[in-house]
Amino acid sequence: PWDQSSMANSSFVTEFLLMGFSSLGELQLVLFVVFLSLYLIILSGNITIISVICLDHTLHTPMYFFLCVLSVSETLYTIVILPKMHINLLSVLRTLSFMSCATQMYFFLGFAVTNCLLLGVMGYDRYAAICQPLRYPVLMSRRVCGQLAVITIICGFLTSLVGTTVVFSLPFCGPNKVDHYFCDISPVIRLACANAHVNELVIFIGGALVLLVPLLFICISYGFIVRTILKIPSAEGKRKAFSTCASHLTVVIVHYGCASSVYLRPSAKHTSGKDRLVTVTYTIITPLLNSMVYSLRNKDVQMAIRKMIGKAV
Repeated sequence: PWDQSSMANSSFVTEFLLMGFSSLGELQLVLFVVFLSLYLIILSGNITIISVICLDHTLHTPMYFFLCVLSVSETLYTIVILPKMHINLLSVLRTLSFMSCATQMYFFLGFAVTNCLLLGVMGYDRYAAICQPLRYPVLMSRRVCGQLAVITIICGFLTSLVGTTVVFSLPFCGPNKVDHYFCDISPVIRLACANAHVNELVIFIGGALVLLVPLLFICISYGFIVRTILKIPSAEGKRKAFSTCASHLTVVIVHYGCASSVYLRPSAKHTSGKDRLVTVTYTIITPLLNSMVYSLRNKDVQMAIRKMIGKAV
């Protein structure tokens, strides 16, 4: 425990050292090539989805509007973390200033929470389309969709502001080695030179609300969706109805599964090695799967891409 006199005599941290994958030695060059390739695929996939949805008028529907917003959010989400990670894989000096660390955490959390809320909104959109088809144009009008998108972004970044403030309101006057490849909550808060139990509890409760409330909302929506689909008499009708939800459901399972395994545990039970592996999954693999699921498995997007290629040729 740090007392006030020792804290007063300590020099406060001005920069953090991101340890990341430094223990892997020459393997870092291999990781650089692999991660860079995946990052370029993520960017190209999301840019393709955004461009196709914006240019093809047949995709100007609520479902694809929210998919476009999600793709923009995920693109920015990866830009916050991955370029710096790639630089660190090739660099000996892996420092990040105190303010840069706080800024990275703020934007990472902001886009991450926004993505969670967007997935919840997309679940509601599927419920309205399948369970309330006659009222769907009113329930998901252009104005309502715009308002929902703005609300999710505002809520995401307000939540991020609270979380970042809770972490960086603590004094950092001792070790500055972050045992991660970016400024995530758990590895940073461990470096605080004060009792952080209350802060950790606030973050844990906030994380649980951010993850579980949208997930509960999605589960309830899909409960009604399944009940409605089972009432459809034809097998073909059931298949078509479910196919409109398959991509969203796949993304939800991967996204919430990875995020929950890291953020729904007390900080004391975190193990850095396993956390890095899981974090790689939801900072690289999840955005990669999202773009692939919505571009390769979605027939509407595939047709729109073919039309764009046909016009270009």
